[in-house]
Amino acid sequence: MGKPSWPSEDELNGIKTIVSEMSKRSKEDVRIVVSPYRICPLGAHIDHQGGNVSAMAINKGVLLGFVPSGDAQVVLRSAQFKGDVNFRVDENQYPNHFINKKEGTNANGHAKLKDDNNWGRYARGAVYALQQKEHCLSQGIIGYISGSDDLDSSGLSSSAAVGLAYLLALENANNLTISPSENIEYDRLIENGYLGLRNGILDQSAILLSSYGCLLHMNCKTKDFKLIRPLDMESSLKSETQKEYQILLAFSGLKQALTNNPGYNHRVAECQEAAKILLNASGNSHVEPLLCNVEQETYEAHKSQLETNLAKRAEHYFSENTRVLQGLEAWASGRLEDFGKLIAASGRSSIVNYECGAEPLVQLYEILLRAPGVCGARFSGAGFRGCCLAFVDANYAAEAVDFVWTEYTKVQPELAAQMNPETAVLICEPGDCAHIICGTS
Repeated sequence: MGKPSWPSEDELNGIKTIVSEMSKRSKEDVRIVVSPYRICPLGAHIDHQGGNVSAMAINKGVLLGFVPSGDAQVVLRSAQFKGDVNFRVDENQYPNHFINKKEGTNANGHAKLKDDNNWGRYARGAVYALQQKEHCLSQGIIGYISGSDDLDSSGLSSSAAVGLAYLLALENANNLTISPSENIEYDRLIENGYLGLRNGILDQSAILLSSYGCLLHMNCKTKDFKLIRPLDMESSLKSETQKEYQILLAFSGLKQALTNNPGYNHRVAECQEAAKILLNASGNSHVEPLLCNVEQETYEAHKSQLETNLAKRAEHYFSENTRVLQGLEAWASGRLEDFGKLIAASGRSSIVNYECGAEPLVQLYEILLRAPGVCGARFSGAGFRGCCLAFVDANYAAEAVDFVWTEYTKVQPELAAQMNPETAVLICEPGDCAHIICGTS
């Protein structure tokens, strides 16, 4: 199948040059973390309930160039955000929500910052996670981080890509050997423990465990995973009728962070409440209230006890879990059209049962299903911001891109006016897992 097209030599060389100038070190000393974004074709909103999910890294993402600082100091700059971030790895880090309201600082002593000005929180969160796991850090990093040029990464798990980039860099600088499974939990500590977001492990798993051209399947209850190759590896995304399919991303322009949106955590709580009621009804009140611990037969027997919203959340979980398993079979046998139909059904359930779609995203989803050559579409990410993904017949890819952008500008002219038409709707390729490129390689 060849090799991933990202990152390019020009991108790598540009970051090495910047870090070399920041650190006064040779370009050959600069190491680069390649941390991809991900798509989740099937398995929406069920990872936090221990469900089955599917995912794939793409050829866009985060690059973090760095050198060990030689002491405990961390110095960071960003291509996307203003200002330097400076702190020490030998300072204790505390969860971001421990705020001293009177002084206007958090427990780390840092001033309360908002939105873009607080972009360094993921680096501090990475130190927090490593400290929580009792790793002794003596080396900081001097680093420069950059997302894919002109790309709105909302909905592609950019937060996990950033958190993992910092983890990998700090571990490398401190000569720590950490397994992918451990880093999945460490990044979850950043998002759950440090930032207060109640998400699951799908994003981290996709970024760390993906392999180029494969679909990752993970059971989020057991943490077991496997990589599934399509039937015909030489023809990439081909169905049994020999159509080639490509991945299309369409961005909404909505950029509110999940940590600022109460809707996400509220949905998680509703799923857990539904699980609690179903487990109590079946005499299993002692079991952890997650929907993965509820048998399908138990759900069918007692779902009438759930009030309307809880019933919808449970229906989404059980139907989506089934769609994932069916989709894995379709992918493995090369039936990409069937795979696409399941993606479209996943999108509909996210709207109707999980009720997570902001209006612009729902409009994008419906436009995609009408676009030439598209066999399936759904939200990419939580559905409160970001983008939609679709699988599209390669012969119609360019036509589909033009159609989606034209139609979206009609229904959301104000959001569209704030976006770059060149990157608002685009075709991307599968990518590889997160890794480090050493300066001498």
